[in-house]
Amino acid sequence: MKFGRFAVLFAVAVFCLAVPFGAEAAREVKMSYNGPADAENNAVHLFAENFAKLVAEGTGGEVVVKLFPDSQLGNEEERMELLSKQGMNQPIINVASFAGVAPVFPEIYASAVPFMFNSYKAAHFFFDGSRYWKKAQEEFHKRTGAYLLEAVEEGGFLAFTNNKKEIRSPEDFKGLKFRGMDEGQVILYKSFGASGTPIPWTELYMALKTGVVDGQMNPAMYIKMGSLHEVQKYLTLANIQYSDQFLVINGDFLDSLTPEHKAAVIEAGKKTNALNREAMADQDKKDIDFLVEKGMIAYAPTNEEMDAFRAAGQPAYVEWLKSRAGEEWLNLALECAKNANEKAK
Repeated sequence: MKFGRFAVLFAVAVFCLAVPFGAEAAREVKMSYNGPADAENNAVHLFAENFAKLVAEGTGGEVVVKLFPDSQLGNEEERMELLSKQGMNQPIINVASFAGVAPVFPEIYASAVPFMFNSYKAAHFFFDGSRYWKKAQEEFHKRTGAYLLEAVEEGGFLAFTNNKKEIRSPEDFKGLKFRGMDEGQVILYKSFGASGTPIPWTELYMALKTGVVDGQMNPAMYIKMGSLHEVQKYLTLANIQYSDQFLVINGDFLDSLTPEHKAAVIEAGKKTNALNREAMADQDKKDIDFLVEKGMIAYAPTNEEMDAFRAAGQPAYVEWLKSRAGEEWLNLALECAKNANEKAK
């Protein structure tokens, strides 16, 4: 009996010598997002895979990110509720779209005003350190306790397409009929002198083919995905809106990590987003080339033409958005976007 007790004490002593004092067992955190586990066709899954890898590397395997694609942990609203609760029992990382972030922080819509950015580089400057983005991160944390870390690039800029004529200026929209995905898009088309009609994505191809509408707006990857090049002739690369989602991490979980591990997780987010930006730039170019090869005529507006789109389309959209995002946040976002465009020249 005494020998057995001694053996146990000896085993504990050996274990303590083998494991460095203060070492932690591996911490597991769940990461949920929309779309399939397909890195080639789902940019958010590509981000998640790289993020999990870099977190493991940065923490020496002591923080493990387990992936849950296809909204396995719930829809946008349910995942944000999980993330905002005291999450030590259910630690979660979420890649949320505007639909997930806006219910708790509607001011995020101020970052999606049409024609805000002349280039990817300008959008990157905006989301990497503008006054708007820093204030948004602070306010989001204050309201939810969670951390808003990165604007995750998920595809190319939205572009206009139609099958009637080449669009180089707002005047070219007059008399055309467009599919509007939401109220904001309908307002944008009306500001150009066109009409906007809400049509579900699943019905868009036939609506374009039968002439119910003449055009629509989407990133090149979605135009390709939906085979819209078969029923659309003209592609205007007008940088309408930057296509992004948001990396959000439960505050209780992140704050519970050692300072070194917390810094490693935050750094992993930055490095992963840089990888996504590079991948999306390459993919967007490939998708545009594909559409041109299939017969679409692509046009990239000049800076002067972009200014004309901005002048005609932004005021009505901004007025509509004031009730959702607030005038102060809108003005700040527009000012920061203007500075980002200048810096990116």
